[in-house]
Amino acid sequence: MADEPSGMTLSKQDLREVTGYSAESAQEVLELFESAHPADPRPREAIDAAWRFARGGERGKALRDTGWAAHRAARDAESAIAGDAARAAMCAASAAYLHPLADAHQVKHILGAAAHAARAAELLAGGLRDVGADHIERARRRAAPAVVDVLTRYPAAPPGGGRVGELLRDLDAALRSRH
Repeated sequence: MADEPSGMTLSKQDLREVTGYSAESAQEVLELFESAHPADPRPREAIDAAWRFARGGERGKALRDTGWAAHRAARDAESAIAGDAARAAMCAASAAYLHPLADAHQVKHILGAAAHAARAAELLAGGLRDVGADHIERARRRAAPAVVDVLTRYPAAPPGGGRVGELLRDLDAALRSRH
């Protein structure tokens, strides 16, 4: 990938590592969407496209289109649980489009799937924050050094975003502390 004005460079392998991590995070809660919307394949298609890219496929229109479709599935979801599960899938597909800009919002491309997955799990447990925190801890342990290396090229996660934003910042801080 070309250098941007920030001087940061991302390789295709960097993008594959981040996308694989995001796909794994989204995969964990896919069943929460599918049990509520068994006839809607959009989040699964986004995760499958993310896995294809992570495993060596091309980053093209199909990957982008499945991400947008998962976003629409999240908006169409009849519950917050299913909505966050679909947003995790959308984030998995969009991880391949991480930009080499020193912008805190880019952290959402890296950790958004894990944060939305944690929120979906938390909501399933009746809003128990310990469940979300446990999910974030598993995501922290699962992050490969290559993912942490990419993350630390960016500023810390931005403020805002409600509970998902809190979970995102918790994961961001935990990964940066181990670097």
